Amino acid sequence: MSSSSSNYNSPCAACKFLRRKCMPGCIFAPYFPPEEPHKFANVHKIFGASNVTKLLNELLPHQREDAVNSLAYEAEARVRDPVYGCVGAISFLQRQVDRLQKELDAANADLVRYATCNDIQPAAPLPENSSQGVSNSVHLIMAPRGGYYQTPNNFPFPYLPWSDNNPSGGGDINGGGGGGGNL
Repeated sequence: MSSSSSNYNSPCAACKFLRRKCMPGCIFAPYFPPEEPHKFANVHKIFGASNVTKLLNELLPHQREDAVNSLAYEAEARVRDPVYGCVGAISFLQRQVDRLQKELDAANADLVRYATCNDIQPAAPLPENSSQGVSNSVHLIMAPRGGYYQTPNNFPFPYLPWSDNNPSGGGDINGGGGGGGNL
């Protein structure tokens, strides 16, 4: 016997829960399959079968599936959190969005601050060693945790020693390889 013929004979989850015969035109059958008995049990516990029947009969057929999905979501949330229901989940997610927005704003502010602080600020050149014929001038740039970072004049700018994209290493801005000490 195929699974489709066994589903045809088995009542929907709503009729099974209510212990009644599932008729061919059952309003619940398309939305509460027998494989999901908990779905109707939660909806029935929170809203009641009579209210759900009235609601589904008042809606157009193409709106019913969305309504049942919404009722099932709200019922599940109310079972998990009897006081706040889905409002508790929405509030939690809204607080998380607010927190992440603040983090993003702080990160953007840091990027702007680093971009403006990392403008090349030439320091007084060191005296040249005439025997080697190489200029020893340096640049001081602001380090991310305060202080300055000294780089030789021949480094390509913008050189960020603490950047993860730095091919010569660096990596960790919290202590390793950044040269964040004061001069």
